[in-house]
Amino acid sequence: LFVETEAFRKLNVGCEIDEGVASPDETFNLYYGERTSYKLTIICSGTPGHGSLLHDNTAGEKLSIVIKRFMERRSEEKTKLRENPNLTLGDVTSINLTMIEGGVQTNVVPPELKVLFDCRVSLNMDHEEFEKWVLDVCKEAGEGVTLLQPDKKKRIAPTTLDSGNPWWSTLKSQFDMMGLIVKPNIFPAATDARYIRNLGIPAFNFSPMNNTPVLLHDHDEFLNTKVFLRGIYIYVNIIS
Repeated sequence: LFVETEAFRKLNVGCEIDEGVASPDETFNLYYGERTSYKLTIICSGTPGHGSLLHDNTAGEKLSIVIKRFMERRSEEKTKLRENPNLTLGDVTSINLTMIEGGVQTNVVPPELKVLFDCRVSLNMDHEEFEKWVLDVCKEAGEGVTLLQPDKKKRIAPTTLDSGNPWWSTLKSQFDMMGLIVKPNIFPAATDARYIRNLGIPAFNFSPMNNTPVLLHDHDEFLNTKVFLRGIYIYVNIIS
């Protein structure tokens, strides 16, 4: 990684402003941290055989337990978000089933089924507890259920937003001077700012695009001319 090189160290970076996200109303989003990416694959092995029989200990039965437990925990996180208006997506843990693989043909009970989950773990959640919970689910599902080495990112501490951080104090004073309504949040996905924060360097994800629908990676993404020109003015004030 470039951030690990001598060339980067010689840049003497004190603070970084990275990409943010548009806001559909008058406010501006500012992100000072990110959830932790945790992508995992669980393999369920069981008794294979003909599809006309009722075998015991099948991969499908074990898979159903795994999916049920993950969806229950997902539902708990959705409830937290729905019932607390002060929370944003970045404050809870998201769990999504993204792939199911397996099968031989329609009349054969498969010896193995595989399920993949994309989890983004909240900074407020005990990451070790979450990992233990995943292993407990595999154990509950039965013998032959295996967690492959997960694609697990390191938990990175967020940038502090207090008077002890001169970069935040300066940034906030400029926001106040321009009369901007800024909402600090935890970013729900991942950006390159995580590599900067991992070095202990303050990093803020901020794009001055309010009154703009969130259409990143969508069709017909656009930016209003007035919003674009005002964004330049905002950046000039921040940087100068």
